[in-house]
Amino acid sequence: MSTPFYVSPQQAMADRAEYARKGIARGRSVVVLTYADGIVFVAENTSRALHKVSEIYDKIAFAAVGRYNEFENLRIGGVRYADLRGYSYDRADVTARGLANVYAQTLGTIFSSVGEKPYEVELIVAEVGKTPDDDQIYRLTPDGSVVDEQNSVVVGGNADSIGNYLGQRHQVGLSLTEALRLAVDSLARDPNGGSPRTLTPEQLEVAVLDRQRFQQRKFKRILGSQLGRLLDGDQSAEADDEDKPAATSE
Repeated sequence: MSTPFYVSPQQAMADRAEYARKGIARGRSVVVLTYADGIVFVAENTSRALHKVSEIYDKIAFAAVGRYNEFENLRIGGVRYADLRGYSYDRADVTARGLANVYAQTLGTIFSSVGEKPYEVELIVAEVGKTPDDDQIYRLTPDGSVVDEQNSVVVGGNADSIGNYLGQRHQVGLSLTEALRLAVDSLARDPNGGSPRTLTPEQLEVAVLDRQRFQQRKFKRILGSQLGRLLDGDQSAEADDEDKPAATSE
């Protein structure tokens, strides 16, 4: 009878973490930045149907990198959690911190299970507050760890290089145009020091949580001509919002 192969628990967990990390690093990055009126999400994504950034609830949005089927299951679960909690109690009881805790428990359970592989995903859960000081951004790793981020965060791809670039250049109080340009510049950088790429609107997925929106739901996608104008530095495009009521004259 052969002796079973033994791997220490510490080595097993390290191997699972490395497996998940390599899978996540193969994906293209997502950048999340605060700006004066909210939080902007910028992902390098050529698909118009498979989103990396999505709305969860009134003031809460979700971004992810990694295996699409895995983070899509988590997104759907988050929407169900938020809807049920908001319906059973109060809409104000649905918070990014509560949702991050739910995701942490789910990811931690899967990561520790010997019966299935760890999820190859990294998540961002963000909530826009009434003031910039109330904004919340949480990053979740495959093992269920939760990191409370401030001002900017990057997941996937060359996250370390992009994060260092943002950390040196991001400032509190940026306009949406400035924050978007900074995020795109960071995604376009060559980590090896070569010439930066040119990213077009068709290669980007952009959304915001805008605290200035009059309705309860603060999430909005930035698409088409508005995105192009913002990338060109046209700050007047920041005011474009198809959901705002049209001005009337008496």
